[in-house]
Amino acid sequence: IDMLSKDFDQNESVNANMAMIGYDLFTSSLKENAAVNFIKTVDFKERDIKDSDMANYYNRKYFQNPIGQTFFLNPPPIQGLSLTGGFDMYVQNRSGKSYEEIQEDVNKLVAEARKRKDLTNVRTTLDTSFPQLQLIIDRDKIQYYGLSMSDVFTTVASTIGSYYVNDFTMLGKSFQVNVRAEGDYRNTQEALQNIFVRNANGDMIPLDSLLTLVPTTGPDDVKRFNLFPAAQVQGDPAEGYTSGQAIQAIQEVAAQTLGDDYTLAWSGSSYQEVTSSGAGNTSLIFGLVFVFLILAAQYERWLMPLAVVTAVPFAVFGSLLFTYLRNIIDPAVSADIYFTTGLLLLIGLSAKNAILIVEFAMEAHLRDGKSIFDASVEAAKLRFRPICMTSLAFCLGILPLVIASGAGSASRHSLGTGLIGCMIVASTLALLFVPLFFYLLESFNAWLDKKRGVANA
Repeated sequence: IDMLSKDFDQNESVNANMAMIGYDLFTSSLKENAAVNFIKTVDFKERDIKDSDMANYYNRKYFQNPIGQTFFLNPPPIQGLSLTGGFDMYVQNRSGKSYEEIQEDVNKLVAEARKRKDLTNVRTTLDTSFPQLQLIIDRDKIQYYGLSMSDVFTTVASTIGSYYVNDFTMLGKSFQVNVRAEGDYRNTQEALQNIFVRNANGDMIPLDSLLTLVPTTGPDDVKRFNLFPAAQVQGDPAEGYTSGQAIQAIQEVAAQTLGDDYTLAWSGSSYQEVTSSGAGNTSLIFGLVFVFLILAAQYERWLMPLAVVTAVPFAVFGSLLFTYLRNIIDPAVSADIYFTTGLLLLIGLSAKNAILIVEFAMEAHLRDGKSIFDASVEAAKLRFRPICMTSLAFCLGILPLVIASGAGSASRHSLGTGLIGCMIVASTLALLFVPLFFYLLESFNAWLDKKRGVANA
């Protein structure tokens, strides 16, 4: 930690750093061989490196650190959901395997995940090779010296471990009182010689005459998730990949390496992302349905709204095309949650132009008595200039999103690129095809009216 802190102090992009020794951030537990360091960077305008690039730099620098294993991570996108960015999942065993067997299977999962180019910093918190001391109790001696098991356990817990006493209130808050021996009196095996327990006769019996410590190994942190023995697996998406792609990648690796006796469970922001996956498509479908119903009520027809809705596929095509092309140049721009939000916006943006074309065509046909073909051509000519002007104004308005820089620029790029692609294609291809769809649908509607014997006004 001292070495890392000195390195951080020499970095001009680091404002301050704070270390907590003895705390494992991944497992939220106290460990003698763990530490966490929080790095506060200077303002984005005062540095020429992004947080993710800084984390990648330090990961490469300390990848083969002989002193200890280090990970440099960015904070989660939503504070309070998980402790780090990336995915957080639990590999649950449902067949009753031991933690040693679970460790072996999870290590295969982690090894295969580290080979993928779309994943990085894949790790597990389960470690069954942690050095431990097994406490062997001589029950015959305890009975011989007139001791009880509860007295022995209470003495061990209140000196070597931690023993709860009571609570007290101070400054309007409740605090626990836990006692334990000083570090010098519990850190070595010889400490048992200086710890005594009183028997029924009042004699003080040293613990080392009753207990034996045997070196062994075992898990330092045991996890259960949904009541099943589980191993926590964490990781991050590689540069240029989204969290959704990282979740899909680790699911593919788990399906290839783990057996049927394992299931995956998600935690933190990963749980929210997995449970809400597909919600963007559902919202898009409902948006189209509402637009169709509103237009059907406005036109008092069921076929005319379809001529307006047919402009949406062109907008979606333009949004996907521009996002794909920019992804080739900038891998950070992809079809993420911000792009999905833009899809909801493009329903209104694309329908706006189509509504004006259909409205003018219907007036020319029904009110002025022009043929369906002539009404379609006239509507396209009349609305060409206004549509081009409003579309150009909109594209210039969202151009700052497309070329944004600084903190949060990735979200603006995804949103702006999709919207500008939507508007460009919807103002060119849709301008040609919407009159065509109006002609086809209105001709079909006239054929139906004629078939039903209804005079066409």
